[in-house]
Amino acid sequence: MTYDLFIGDRLFSSWSLRGWLMLEKFGLPYRNHMIGLYSGTMAQDMQTLAPARLVPALRMPDGTVVGESLAMAETLAERHPDAGLWPKDAAARATARWLCAEMTAGFSALRENCPMQLKHAWQDFNPSQDTLADLARVETLWAHARQISGAADGPLFGTYSLADVFYTPVAARIVGYGLPVSAANLDYCHFLLGETSVRQWRAMGLTVEYDPFPYNHGSVSSPWPIGGVSTAKAVETGPSLNARCPYSEEPATDFLELDGQCWGFCNAFCRDKTAADPEAWPKFIAMQDAVNDS
Repeated sequence: MTYDLFIGDRLFSSWSLRGWLMLEKFGLPYRNHMIGLYSGTMAQDMQTLAPARLVPALRMPDGTVVGESLAMAETLAERHPDAGLWPKDAAARATARWLCAEMTAGFSALRENCPMQLKHAWQDFNPSQDTLADLARVETLWAHARQISGAADGPLFGTYSLADVFYTPVAARIVGYGLPVSAANLDYCHFLLGETSVRQWRAMGLTVEYDPFPYNHGSVSSPWPIGGVSTAKAVETGPSLNARCPYSEEPATDFLELDGQCWGFCNAFCRDKTAADPEAWPKFIAMQDAVNDS
């Protein structure tokens, strides 16, 4: 039983990130399909999903198509009651649903003025009063969630849930635009964005070059603050210390250099996603450790 998930460009599609995390974080089987948001092919790419018209969209194993992130979330939670998508406690579960519904329907100023981008952090962005009001509402909801759950830090309801999924792109906006929130809520943002799966999503997004870069505010930027700046770089030839790709176990044909060592991958995508954030990939780290310890 495998789901087909249709997503847009990873660096910018906040709703696609939510859809992907619903499956990735809770161990549900899926295949990714890319929809061309910025290549001009979106309408064509979505034809087989009609009447769905936006990403993410989910095709069920029986062929049923589900559009809209909240509908996808409820459908997956219903089909996988033991996966823990919603909190177990009834009050926490009801509150988590509330937070996700309000995220889906609200915060228009935050969305419009701070579109998600995961490449870098803007340094001199000035949020509008409406954006600040949205931020205040987000902080109110997060405080309420923690009052209900008793969780002082980490996931809003003690264990990772769909509420954390739905607010991960909000965390990306807060960090990416340097928006003012409390120290505790900034820590929560860093927790969400530091999750291995989110770092992997960003690393995969960085394999695509954009010219011009969407949502360029012309502001001063600094490196993305989670994960540090990668020193890995693609190189044209080996030999590599490993003969096979750490992900597919296929023969190594594409190479990167990191800390004076050459590593091989089965294709340019595997190489480039690793070069973007080497520490985000446990299989690569395990391969490094095995080779260097041998």
